[in-house]
Amino acid sequence: MRIPTVPTAARSLLGVAALAAVLAIEPALAQEAAEAAEEAAEASDVLVEPSTQVKFILNSLLMLLGGILVFWMAAGFAMLEAGLVRTKNVSMQLLKNIALYSTACFMYYLIGYSIMYPGDAWMISGILGAFGTAGLEAVAVTADAADDITYATTSSDFFFQVMFCATAASIVSGTVAERLKLWPFLVFVVVLTALIYPIQASWKWGGGFLDEMGFLDFAGSTVVHSVGGWAALAGAILIGARKGKYNSDGSVNPLPGSSMPLAFLGTFILWMGWYGFNGASQLAMGTIGDIADVGRVMANTNAGAVGGALAALILTQFLYKKVDLTFVLNGALAGLVSITAEPLTPSLGAATLIGAVGGVIVVLTVPLLDKFRIDDVVGAIPVHLFAGIWGTIAVVFTNGDASIGTQLIAIVVVGVFVFVTSFVLWAILKAVMGLRPTEEDEVLGLDKAEVGVEAYPEFGAGTIR
Repeated sequence: MRIPTVPTAARSLLGVAALAAVLAIEPALAQEAAEAAEEAAEASDVLVEPSTQVKFILNSLLMLLGGILVFWMAAGFAMLEAGLVRTKNVSMQLLKNIALYSTACFMYYLIGYSIMYPGDAWMISGILGAFGTAGLEAVAVTADAADDITYATTSSDFFFQVMFCATAASIVSGTVAERLKLWPFLVFVVVLTALIYPIQASWKWGGGFLDEMGFLDFAGSTVVHSVGGWAALAGAILIGARKGKYNSDGSVNPLPGSSMPLAFLGTFILWMGWYGFNGASQLAMGTIGDIADVGRVMANTNAGAVGGALAALILTQFLYKKVDLTFVLNGALAGLVSITAEPLTPSLGAATLIGAVGGVIVVLTVPLLDKFRIDDVVGAIPVHLFAGIWGTIAVVFTNGDASIGTQLIAIVVVGVFVFVTSFVLWAILKAVMGLRPTEEDEVLGLDKAEVGVEAYPEFGAGTIR
């Protein structure tokens, strides 16, 4: 780890102190030297302990910048999915991603945020927060209000948290791609982002019963990623596989994606966004300790991704005699998910190993899903669900405050709640609206059947897979 250089201001203070020591030799200037030394000490104290207003500004700034990075992950999910679906369904995936993001933001504002952060307004203590939008408007801060400032503006907190809500919904769209109609999907997103995600998130991040039990999940291996994974798994089971994916004898037909460069780009956009996802989850950078922790979190986040990519690279070479790019990309993402539950306490080496286990999980569980005929187009279930479970368990290896029993209980409680509610919701939508397009539309491609705008019209109908 690079040792930070002494800041310019600190070097200046050291220079003042040294100069004061030299001048003290001269009796006539002794008093002046003492005063200079005292001023330097006071300035040093200011550097160590900033004012309440400065802390407030820096905390808010961290969440705003972090929110921008997590917002950029929406582009990452869109590019990853666009690259891994077939050419005839690319526009549909792009449409779903912008639509789900917009829907998630609106529903989280309308209902979800207040449920997730109820304060003292629990309808069922520690389990169900209150409905309403009170307190979501920007907080005006003046010098006169400095004594009341303790954290950050409500608006910056909402901006940061709504990006996490949208991320959970983005995980679902890739798994059920190519055989799900647009409007049933968006209705599912409405309920997921207004109720399912906020309710379970309140159990930890809203001060609910899991938080009181001592459950630890720094940035959401369970609260965000496994939630998206459980919802995706329920949908994949109920909707079924794409036409032609599985044969009657149990063999699997590969359905290659449209663009590996797009999938690669999407992976690195997600990787970049994760620095905000995990780094800004420190939620404070108003002190030297806080900003040091933000840096440590970001370094460990990167190490987790590196470990996952390298593990998938080596393991696919060993198992298949050739390296599979899609596994390596998903291995990096699985490493990121794995380190998300606790990116602060591990060393860089430990973070790399935690991420590496995530990469191994992806390589081993993608074929396992195929054995059960669960069609996950982009590999989101291994990446976000299975690696999310592993990351939540891995907290106990580096954080002495974690309990394996509590971590497992939280995994089961969140998993059962999200999977059951999602499965019931998918079943209702199937009965009321229908989930799948017609077989003819699925063969034609959803770009033509539902969107009306082809991603690659110059290719011609005859060359579309």
